[in-house]
Amino acid sequence: MARDIVLFLPGLLCDRAVWEPQIAALSARYDCLVADYGSADSLVAMAHSALGRTPARFSLVGHSMGGRVALEIMRSVPERVARLALLDTGYQARLEGEAGEAECRKRYRLLELASSEGMRVMGRQWVQGMVHPDRLQDTGLIDPILAMIERKTPQIFAAQIRALLDRPSAEAVLRAIRCPTLVLCGRQDGWSPLSRHEQMRSLITGASLAVIEDSGHMVTLERPQPVAARLEGWLGHL
Repeated sequence: MARDIVLFLPGLLCDRAVWEPQIAALSARYDCLVADYGSADSLVAMAHSALGRTPARFSLVGHSMGGRVALEIMRSVPERVARLALLDTGYQARLEGEAGEAECRKRYRLLELASSEGMRVMGRQWVQGMVHPDRLQDTGLIDPILAMIERKTPQIFAAQIRALLDRPSAEAVLRAIRCPTLVLCGRQDGWSPLSRHEQMRSLITGASLAVIEDSGHMVTLERPQPVAARLEGWLGHL
């Protein structure tokens, strides 16, 4: 009997490493795939790339930018998604006016740093707002994150920045979702705050919300066991 497929979608500058704890917990029962977006510079192109590896029906898990990619998959082929999990992500388009321009400047300053000083140097600055403040000196957590970032290039970083800055609103997508959906967030996520996930849960019919205590944005690595447990429960929903 064929096993169910779970497709994992990494976030900005992330790869399979961000999902390893959850894959280790789930792989005894599920076939786990991890998307690689290559040099794609739009969420639509990332979604298309991710779908190239999937069967007709699968469960979908997206973290951060990967959650945005998941919503593009839901926009285009919702009938293929058996279950959906959205972790530490968002659904709104970039703000107009000064707020949107400020986001643009912030992202491109990091790109300039990556291009001039290297991805690891940039990563040390980027990670400051990505994990729980109490974990910033935890080398067991931080070093693997920096190594993951260093595996990417400034060119890939630039492509992913373009994709995020051009992100569309996905509110209509959320309202149309009908599959079992888990919305999950680290309580101390300063980049994609809990309030946004509460909004997402309210927009999705029947969605459940899981809050992971003592975690920032990189919840799959900061609190791997609670996240894996929540995903196991979600996968067993049907």
